Amino acid sequence: MDGRGNELLLPYPISVWNALVAMVRMGEFWAAVAASLGRIALGLGAGIAVGAALAVLTCASPWCDRLFSPAIRVVRAAPVASFILLVLLWTGRNTVPAVISAMMVVPVVWDSLSRGIQAMDSKLLELARCYRFSRWKTAALIYLPSLRPHILSALTTAGGLAWKSGVAAEVLCLPEPSLGQRIYYTKYYLDIPELFAWTAATVALSLILERLLRACLARWGKRWGL
Repeated sequence: MDGRGNELLLPYPISVWNALVAMVRMGEFWAAVAASLGRIALGLGAGIAVGAALAVLTCASPWCDRLFSPAIRVVRAAPVASFILLVLLWTGRNTVPAVISAMMVVPVVWDSLSRGIQAMDSKLLELARCYRFSRWKTAALIYLPSLRPHILSALTTAGGLAWKSGVAAEVLCLPEPSLGQRIYYTKYYLDIPELFAWTAATVALSLILERLLRACLARWGKRWGL
């Protein structure tokens, strides 16, 4: 016995480190990272666009608010795994992570922007009407500056949520290549050190992306005096 039988439950750090180093040297690792990033980024962008559009609609029209608000709240409250399995029935497995990421981002963006729109200073809007601003000019000079704190908050939260939900979707639907697929296969074959290594890589990527996103948003906010 070499004293490593218990690695089936909890591997030694050196075993995880060796597995991680070996993974990073392989092209398959970077292919999985790039594919996962692409899918999740697509879902994040779509979720931000849809969430912003729904925020505008629900704030502008009581009828739209009665129609869309309950559905958005259901999406926010329902288990992610249920949506993953449902979307998997309706679409291909390579599409599921992007769709799930978008679905998880929409309620966050909608809620934040809706609160910002409802908190708008009515005097500024009245000033825009007095000077006969066009809709585009009102949006650029009144709405956007007022909503920037809410936009920054929504994007910061949405980025991490999209990554976590996207990888969870990959674990269940196994698109190829993907981080979630590799995590599932290492668990399936009981390669516990590699399972920990893939998980550590996923967490590290999440922290790096979150830091980059926060830096970009902070620079944008600083540029506009926030």
